[in-house]
Amino acid sequence: MSKAVILFGVIALLASAGCASTVEDNERTLAAAGFQMKFATTPEQIAKAEALPQRTLTPTPGPDGANRFVYADAKYCKCVYVGTEKAYDRYQKLSVKKQIAENQEMASMNWGAWGGWGPWY
Repeated sequence: MSKAVILFGVIALLASAGCASTVEDNERTLAAAGFQMKFATTPEQIAKAEALPQRTLTPTPGPDGANRFVYADAKYCKCVYVGTEKAYDRYQKLSVKKQIAENQEMASMNWGAWGGWGPWY
């Protein structure tokens, strides 16, 4: 097996691990905001979960006429998250807070420890 094939495999593995981590983090935020998770356990439920837009919040009318927001993940957790408008609002606020915290962490890093970044640095 060539070094290039091994290197490609390692890069693909790391990329997929990073994607899974992001999905898990997003699903934790949904749960913290009050979304209810339901596992797709039957073939019918799995088919319905696969038919929905994947890993994106989609507004849908609820049984009472109020909007519900659905997040389907048929690949990783084989589940669907459903939340009310209040849960959606909490999710948005948590997402913004998380982004601000990540931006502050990046800004506070000691980038000088990495050395020069070329002539433009």
